[in-house]
Amino acid sequence: MKVLMFGWEFAPIYSGGLGVACAGLVKALVQKGAEVTFVLPKLPKDISEDKLSLVAADLYRGKVKVKVVKSLLVPYSTTTQYSAAYAKFKNRSPGASLYGADLFEEVARYSEAAKAIAKEVQHDVIHCHDWMTYQAGIAAKSVSGKPLIVHVHATEHDRSPGSINFAVEHIEKRGFEQADKVVTVSQYTKDVVKGKYGINDKKITVVHNAIDAQQTPSRLPAKSRVVLFLGRITRQKGPDYFLHAAKHVIAKEPNALFIVAGSGDMQPQIIEQAANMGIADKVLFTGFLTGADIDKAYRMASVFVMPSVSEPFGLTALEAMANGTPTIISKQSGVSEVVKHCLKVDFWDTQEMANKILGVLYYQDLQQELGLNGQSEIKQFTWKKPAEHMLGLYKDVMKVRRR
Repeated sequence: MKVLMFGWEFAPIYSGGLGVACAGLVKALVQKGAEVTFVLPKLPKDISEDKLSLVAADLYRGKVKVKVVKSLLVPYSTTTQYSAAYAKFKNRSPGASLYGADLFEEVARYSEAAKAIAKEVQHDVIHCHDWMTYQAGIAAKSVSGKPLIVHVHATEHDRSPGSINFAVEHIEKRGFEQADKVVTVSQYTKDVVKGKYGINDKKITVVHNAIDAQQTPSRLPAKSRVVLFLGRITRQKGPDYFLHAAKHVIAKEPNALFIVAGSGDMQPQIIEQAANMGIADKVLFTGFLTGADIDKAYRMASVFVMPSVSEPFGLTALEAMANGTPTIISKQSGVSEVVKHCLKVDFWDTQEMANKILGVLYYQDLQQELGLNGQSEIKQFTWKKPAEHMLGLYKDVMKVRRR
C-alpha cells in the first residue's frame, strides 16, 4: 500500500497536536507495511531537510519519504500572520514573487506543486490533513485519478468559533465534497461536518486519535499546588476561561500556582487579562514548550486542565494522563467521548471548573486515583488501532474506485 500524504507539520517538527497525530499515525501505518510519502509545505529555519530525512529514515526504517515544497506556509497561519510574514520576506528577498502574496494564493500554489508530486510519486491513495492541504489533495487526485481521503483534525468552526473565515470554510466544504471519504477525529467533529457543511453521514468515518505511551514516567513532586494549561493560546483552547477558574481557585487557595504553557495570538491579551484580574503573581507564562519539557510540565503539575471551547479531539488530555497527571477536560471535546478516568466540565462553567480543581488539590485520594487510573487507561490508546482502521478505509475506497 503506497500512500501519498499531504500535511503541514510533522513531529518532531511540529507546532501542535496535528504534527503529533500525523507522526503517530504514519509510524503505525509503516509498521503495518504501508509506504508513505509525506509532503510538507516548508521546514522551520532551524531544521534542515537533511535532518528531517535522517529522522524519518531512523524512526520509520526508510518507509517514509519526506518531500518539502518551498513555501511561506507555517502551521496555524492566519491570513493576517501570513501577510505579515510575506511582507517581511518581500522586504529582504528578491525571490518573494515566487510565493503567494496572501495565504490563499500560497495554499493554491501548494496545490499546483501537488500535481507535479502526484505525477512523480507512485501511490495508491491520497490522504490529506486539514484545510491547507485539501486543495493539494484535490489537485493530486485530478492528475492520478487515485482516491482521496481528507482527515479532519479541526474545522474553521472549531478554530474561530463565532467569527469564522468564510474563505477557509469554503475550501473545507469543497474538500469534503471532493473526497472519496472524510475521516474525523471524533463523533463531535463528525457532527460539525454533517451539521455545518451538509456532508452525508455515510461518507464520514470516525477514527479517534491515540498516543505513544510506551513507558510509565515517574511523577515529579510538586513543591506547590500547580495547575497546568498546555496548548495554543487561542480562543479555541479557552485560556480566558482558565484564568476565570484560576481567579475562583485563588480566592480559596492563595498558594495555588497556575502555569500557562504555549503560545498563540491571544497571548498578549491573556497576560494583560491576568494582570487586570489581579492574579498576575499567581500565573506563570512559560512560552512554547517542546520535547522533554512538555512531559516535565505534566509531571510537575498537581492537575492539568483542558478548557477548550471547541476541541475536535484533544491529545493534550491523553498526554497528561499518560504522565500520571490528574486531568480535567472540557465536555466540548472529542477526547471526552473515549476517556473515563478524568473529570469533565462545560468550558463556560468556570465556577464548577474551579471546584474540580480545588477537589483535586485538596483530596490526595482523588488526586492519586485519577493519576494512577488515568495512566493505566491510556495504555490502550495506541496508534495500532487507528492505523488498522485507516488501512481498511484505504482498501475500501480503492475497491470503489476500481468499479
